[in-house]
Parts: sequence; C-alpha cells; structure tokens
Amino acid sequence: MKYSVFIGIDVSKDKLDFVVLLEGKKVFHMEVENNSKGIRKFIKALVGTLKVSTESCLFCLEHTGIYCEPFLDFTSKNNLDVWLEDAKKIKVYHSLAREKNDVMDAYRIAEYAYAKQHQIKLWKAPRAAIILLKRLLKLRKRLVDGVKRFKDPLNEEVGFYDSSWNADHKKMVNPIVSEAKKSIKEIEKQILKIIKEDEMLRRLFEVVSSVQGVGLIVGVSTIVETNEFKNISDPKKMACHCGIAPFKKQSGKSVNGKSKVSHKAKKSMKSLFNLSARSAVRAKGELRDFYLRKVAEGKNKMSVMNAVRNKIIHRIFACVRDNRKYENIYVYNLV
Repeated sequence: MKYSVFIGIDVSKDKLDFVVLLEGKKVFHMEVENNSKGIRKFIKALVGTLKVSTESCLFCLEHTGIYCEPFLDFTSKNNLDVWLEDAKKIKVYHSLAREKNDVMDAYRIAEYAYAKQHQIKLWKAPRAAIILLKRLLKLRKRLVDGVKRFKDPLNEEVGFYDSSWNADHKKMVNPIVSEAKKSIKEIEKQILKIIKEDEMLRRLFEVVSSVQGVGLIVGVSTIVETNEFKNISDPKKMACHCGIAPFKKQSGKSVNGKSKVSHKAKKSMKSLFNLSARSAVRAKGELRDFYLRKVAEGKNKMSVMNAVRNKIIHRIFACVRDNRKYENIYVYNLV
C-alpha cells in the first residue's frame, strides 16, 4: 500500500511525541501520555485536524522495549500499520545530526520512514502465547545472570581469602542461589506447559527441537525471536541477525581481510546458538565428526564452531519449511 501520511513517534516511559509528515513536510506535532487514553487522543486529533484516514497512515517508531507496549497493543487492536525499526538504523541515517530533543527525534523517525518507504517492514503482532513466552524467557535470563554473578566471585575468592571467609560467604550466598535455581525450574515448567497447551506451538517445538543440539531454551527462543518464523523465515537472515554469518572485508588492493562475523547482532541469540553448537560437538554424530575433521585440517576452532552454528540454524529452518522432524541418518563408524 502507498502511504500519504508518515508519523514518527518518540517513545519514553511517560509520554509519546508524534510528528506527522504530509508529502514529506512536517504539518503536525502532539505530545500525549504513554497510555491508550493518550494515543486515542492523538488519533482523534489526527483525523479531525488533517482530515485523513488512518488507513493512509504509517506509524514508525524505534524499538524501546516495554515502553512501546501500550502503543503496539493499541495498534494491533485497531489494525493500524506500524513499522517497528531498529534504533541503530535510524541513528546511522541521521549520523550527521547535531541537535537532539524528543520532538526532533520524532521528526527524524518520520523522515526516515518517508525516505525509506520502499523498504517498509510492517510489524506483525505476535500471539498471546508468544508474548507470554517472551516475558518468561526474559525473567529466566535475569535469574540465570543473577546466579552467575553470585557464584563467580565465590570461585574466584578461593585461594586468595582465608577459608573461614569463603565458608561464611557461601553460607550467605547459597540460599539465594538455591531459590533462584528453583525459580528457574518453575519458569521452565511454565514454558513447557504453554507449549503443550498450544497445538501450533507444540508441533513447531517438536520440529525445532528434533535438530541435534537444540534444547528447550534454544528452541523456544528461536520460535519467539522469529515470531513463529513469520518475521524471519530465511536461515541466512537469521544467521545475520544472530551475528553468525561471516562478511567479507575487501576494497581495492589495499584492503583484503578475512571474512568475519559482524558485532551488529542479537548477542543473546548468538550466545544460545553457541551453547547449542558446543552441545552438538560433544555428542556423537555428524556435527562432531565435521568439527573434528575441520580442526584436523588446520581450520581455526572458532571458525569451525561458527560453521556448526550455521548448520544448526539451516537445519532448523529447513525442518520448519518442510514441517517435519530432522532425520538423523548418521552412520556410526565401527572400529
């Protein structure tokens, strides 16, 4: 659809700044509270002042986590077209800008949407089950990180502090760690319960987790990150998104570096696929044989591990595409 009205939204905790572009020119600005009442107030003013229909409007905003939720919830209920863009892309587009305030930020977002309208990617609202799984995964990650922050210093102190302090420190920390681990297990039970009660999720998880190295957290995180493979359906794009796809660095004769992965990626997903790859190469199977063969050929271990991560991603997407479980045809070598 061709849009005639482009609306940039600067999102903060308490308020939203709307800037409206009509034929590329700023015609309207409004500041409202960041809730459904404030958003409804803006829509009423938009339609009443500019005499335009919401069907001709494109709303563009940066992904700012939970602060976006009231607006996204409102738009999904009212069928408004939304472009939820990465803040880094908008920042790069306006890299020479100097002045900064909320109104200017909203204007730049609208300007970006107008200039890049041929690259529009409309936001698709995830199902309620996916939203709940996303929240549970975030909570689990915070607990896992908390356990690590408590346990790592305990191990580091051994041999540097006297044993009595180490023992007292453990007594203070162990109950906290124990409770956190119980909460982590409870969250994992809730995640499994949601998957079992949803027919679509249950089948999708069965397919994804059939790939070697993919467990509960990696499988569910992949489903949530791709919005059930609706937002990302290409394994190459997923590899790029996770910082696993290598890119060349070459220019003329002077620059001819090795292919490297980019740091512009979802690091949390890369970390999960790293754990998945490590699990796969420890177990008997073709991925382990592939890893050992390439290392024996003199390949860099981390490069080979990255290739294993890529293989896992491609297998997941191939199985989802064909709606089938992964078929392991590996033949064990007899000695």
